[in-house]
Amino acid sequence: MKFINAGYSNLIAGERIVLIAAPDSAPVKRLMQDAKDDGRAIDLTCGKKTKSVILTDTEHVILSALPPEKIAGRAEDAEDAQSE
Repeated sequence: MKFINAGYSNLIAGERIVLIAAPDSAPVKRLMQDAKDDGRAIDLTCGKKTKSVILTDTEHVILSALPPEKIAGRAEDAEDAQSE
C-alpha cells in the first residue's frame, strides 16, 4: 500500500482515492457540507484555505490545502514507484 502526502505530513492511502477535485463548484461544496454534517469530513488543511477535496472509496471527504494537481502528481509518482 502506497501513501500520498496530502500536506503538513498527513498521509492518505493512495489505493482508496476515488476523486480529487477543486472545492469551487456547487456539487463539490454540497459534498463537503454533507460530509461535515455526517461526520465523514477530515480536515487536513491546518487552518489554511481548502484547495482540494479528496473523496475516498469509504465516502470520507478529505480537505487539503494543496492544489489538486499537486496531489494528483504525488499519486502518479506513488503508482510509478509501486510498478517498479
